[in-house]
Amino acid sequence: MSRNQTEQVFEDDLDYCYEAVEAVSRTFALTVAELDEPMSRDICVGYLLCRIADTIEDAGHIPPAEQRALLDQYNRVLDPDDDETIAEFRSAVDEWIPEDPNDDWEVVAECERVFRTFEGLDEDSQAAIRPPVRELVSGMAMFVERYAEQGGLRLQTFGELEEYCWYAAGTVGTLVTGLLSRNVDDSVRDTLQNNARSFAMLLQLVNVSKDVATDFEEENNVYIPQELLDAEELDTEDIPDEENSEAFVPVIQRVVDRAEGYLDGAQTWLEAMPEIRGNTLSAWAIPFLLAVGTIRELEERPEDVIEEGNVKVSRSEVTTIFATFAREDNPSLAELRSKIRQRPLDEY
Repeated sequence: MSRNQTEQVFEDDLDYCYEAVEAVSRTFALTVAELDEPMSRDICVGYLLCRIADTIEDAGHIPPAEQRALLDQYNRVLDPDDDETIAEFRSAVDEWIPEDPNDDWEVVAECERVFRTFEGLDEDSQAAIRPPVRELVSGMAMFVERYAEQGGLRLQTFGELEEYCWYAAGTVGTLVTGLLSRNVDDSVRDTLQNNARSFAMLLQLVNVSKDVATDFEEENNVYIPQELLDAEELDTEDIPDEENSEAFVPVIQRVVDRAEGYLDGAQTWLEAMPEIRGNTLSAWAIPFLLAVGTIRELEERPEDVIEEGNVKVSRSEVTTIFATFAREDNPSLAELRSKIRQRPLDEY
């Protein structure tokens, strides 16, 4: 294959990756769209590598032992010193791909294409992306094995919840930090590395808080710690019952409070972030501010987590937040955070 042909294949594969992110996560696609090259392609491809593992971990139709085996095999594919190939992984996962696959499983079916795109990135990008993705895959495999007998995750303590959140979302903070920190001075690098965890934990704990019912009903996973349920004399089987919505309020509030505790660190990470390699503040500040808005909504109507299955900020507020960054080159994060914490930004 000529150099021109190779470049065309890469561009075609990259176009597919952008389309795939749009299909599996419109929210994350908005983040990718806020970035410029080469950051946008690095984050897009890194996210899809994670999404493949996440889909396998969430698959209720795959026995836990098979889930663990597939995740371990995928981790070997990502290991540059291992001979395992993506084609071998694709062959192993084939029997578990549904006959009518959803968007997530379409990405698994196209894992060879995603991985080929990853291998087409520059060596520095691959070196920054590979470790956090492998850490995520290893963590998911460990949790699948830990709760194999239950057939779904049943986290027991706050410490275990935060451990899981780190594996599930820590990738974001460490991946971004790794891509940016090669070209900054030591003080900026230290600030980014010391606060990347806060950004990841904030986003994941907010997701855990708002998706309690959805996670249980669609994935048979319960991320709310059992110790919180025990304190309110609740059990996992109480989650689908709307009559228990008020009883779950203290439980939801405890997790929301923990998420809010990471806001300062996340803001510090954002304010230290350099806009280099196509990185932009808006790409990461917007999800941060949406998390702030979701915390506000969760505190105002926690019962909706059980009754409605989800809690979100309004489309109007999302549009207003995006418009703020489109209008201003450097809006004040502290000011926006304060406003959104009090009431929706579109009401000012």
